[in-house]
Amino acid sequence: MELRLASADGLNRLSIALLDQLAAAPQSHPDGRRFILTGNPRCFSAGADLEAIAALTGAAAWRLARAGQRALQAIARSSVPFVAAVEGACLGGGLDLALACRARVCAPLAYFGHHGAKLGLVTGWGGTQRLPRDIGSPRTLEHLLSAQGWTAEQARAQGLVAAICPTDQLVAAASAISV
Repeated sequence: MELRLASADGLNRLSIALLDQLAAAPQSHPDGRRFILTGNPRCFSAGADLEAIAALTGAAAWRLARAGQRALQAIARSSVPFVAAVEGACLGGGLDLALACRARVCAPLAYFGHHGAKLGLVTGWGGTQRLPRDIGSPRTLEHLLSAQGWTAEQARAQGLVAAICPTDQLVAAASAISV
């Protein structure tokens, strides 16, 4: 079953409502085969809306943090596998989301990054714990502290994605990958 992230601005920001929908998805899947998370050619997900986060009170920020943690834990622990099919940018909380999936495939122009260090931020949705499992602690530390990103080729070479395939074959590749 394909789950397409969507927002009016095309950046597919992760709101509390969207995170709650993602957290509930594993219980709603009728055949239990797999979920394929997609975005659009411009952006898989840019993560949370930073302007909205800056305006949050402490209690509201806590609710957003917990919603993200709950959703990504539900995806990571789901008996129904999630596979991220990434086109375009996959940033911050969007990368945390992709890392919560059992596997990731991407299009040739995909770009991955945790650029929080440039903004004085650290994501809180589990990506900093999941990333070392995929690419190792030294590479993770280098990327998080320098706020460097990865092209599709770099992501594949480091083990962040399992495959790169043409955009028109992305969902089929995500459907076929062994999880």
